[in-house]
Amino acid sequence: MNLRISSFYNPNYICAMVVFENENQKMITQMIQDFGEKEIRPHMMEWDENQTFPVDLFHKMGELGLMGVLVPEAYGGSGFGYHEYVTVVSEISKIDSSIGLSIAAHNSLCTGHILQFGSEEQKQKYLPKLASGEWIGAWGLTEPNTGSDAGNMKTVAKKDGDYYIINGAKNFITHGKSGHVAVVMTRTGEPGDSHAMTAFIVERGTPGFSAGRKENKLGMRASETTEMIFEDCRVHKSQVIGEVGEGFVQALKILDGGRISIAALGLGIAEGAFDAAVQYAQEREQFNKPIASFQGISFKIADMATKVDAAKLLIYRAAEMKNKGMSINRESAMAKYYSSEIAVEVANDAVQIFGGYGYTKDYPVEKFYRDAKLCTIGEGTSEIQKLVISRTIFK
Repeated sequence: MNLRISSFYNPNYICAMVVFENENQKMITQMIQDFGEKEIRPHMMEWDENQTFPVDLFHKMGELGLMGVLVPEAYGGSGFGYHEYVTVVSEISKIDSSIGLSIAAHNSLCTGHILQFGSEEQKQKYLPKLASGEWIGAWGLTEPNTGSDAGNMKTVAKKDGDYYIINGAKNFITHGKSGHVAVVMTRTGEPGDSHAMTAFIVERGTPGFSAGRKENKLGMRASETTEMIFEDCRVHKSQVIGEVGEGFVQALKILDGGRISIAALGLGIAEGAFDAAVQYAQEREQFNKPIASFQGISFKIADMATKVDAAKLLIYRAAEMKNKGMSINRESAMAKYYSSEIAVEVANDAVQIFGGYGYTKDYPVEKFYRDAKLCTIGEGTSEIQKLVISRTIFK
């Protein structure tokens, strides 16, 4: 990899500056731009208005290797690292962040969980289908009454011979209806015990496993979000990921990588809104000159650019550390927290630069504005990220 890093270390900290992209990232960027202009941009507002989850699009992206970015080639994936993965999520999100969210959830959560913790048999069975886009994956942790407090989940798996009987419900699940397979977190012990959760692979069509209500959302409307319901769902013990009782620890590690995903999603939104604002500021004239020439606009653009670059550096630091197998608990939380918050700020500023037109659906920034807010909530709220960061500081 031709990625030059300049860093300084103390025992628990790394600061890395990305000097230039590697060749893979440049290739991926061009491929996504070409694909997105043809297959995504012409349809994205229709998908948004109708809350259409374009399943066929994800099959096409699977053919391009975008559904198994981190999966080794031996299992049918692209075999890339986290730098390329950040590029995939952010470049798609610059066009349509709903599609970026679904790409992120599929790659880092369901597929990533099986890749990181599944048995060889499970990897051979599921990863080729997920990496090719033949199957779409879901990941179930959140419940109606346990969002951030996942340790007290109500979905229970009880052993019955060689099987487990799962009862409960998950909500706010990406691909909860259309996903062909789901990784589901259950409680197999006492509430609050960090070794009382177990992860299962549950295939669509398993008796007792069904989709519930689809959420009517403010933004990210083309990314399907539904309930998953389990009623005496009978799952063989061979579908347990890792060991019984390891689910909570697995989930925390998956969420570390997932924070990079949401950070990249926020970055793509911010970059998309920023690019649109810069172009508009140069084209829109008031008082016989482009509004970019007014200090009130140019200073706003300068602030937006600085925030985008700062987010990018935090994300690529976490990505570099993840590639090296280092602990990224704090760094991924910082990247996710900052990128999410600046996505909201930059999208807000972009709407302001567009003025009245920014409030209409004829221009792209109103969608970035609506989509951005989810980044501060999904896969751990900004408040949870602050908790994670502060704990590492005072540890």
